[in-house]
Amino acid sequence: MKQETLPTHLDVKAFAHAARTMTGQEPLSKYERLTRETQGLGAENTLRWSARGELQIDEAGAEQVWLHLTVDTCLPLTCQRCLGPVDIAVAIKQAFRFCDSEEAAAAQDAEAEEDVLVVSPTFDLRELIEDEVLMALPLVPRHETCPIEVKLAVVDPAFEAALVEKSQPFAVLAKLKMGRSD
Repeated sequence: MKQETLPTHLDVKAFAHAARTMTGQEPLSKYERLTRETQGLGAENTLRWSARGELQIDEAGAEQVWLHLTVDTCLPLTCQRCLGPVDIAVAIKQAFRFCDSEEAAAAQDAEAEEDVLVVSPTFDLRELIEDEVLMALPLVPRHETCPIEVKLAVVDPAFEAALVEKSQPFAVLAKLKMGRSD
């Protein structure tokens, strides 16, 4: 398949009618929100994508516009256990069915297995790809096994010892008071 640049606007209906397929790859730096999520790290990492349009006929004989999306990339994030860098692999295979209105999409999306979107001649495929990658990220990125030993104690024993050694101001006052009455 020919590598293509990701179009800023895609006529999804025409794409599905032609049963077209597009594939491509781009650096993460082309995706502003992903770059922010990775704090600018891995801007040279590659995001590979493919999109395939398809027309299906439903039980009532009506045309249904479909878009099948595949995305594969690796994002450098911060492990929330050891606070070191962790590479998170993201692989997405998602089907989208399009309908003509926002109301129909909202009504059908709740009961459909696929995502239901509104068809538009100026559909932004790049934004859809970025949305899907962001939603695929784990809430708490972390290593399976952190490369450094992670201290899991809530309180450091040295901290407890320092608290015991620290003089208590009221105890000092009590000693002073006792010293005067002697």
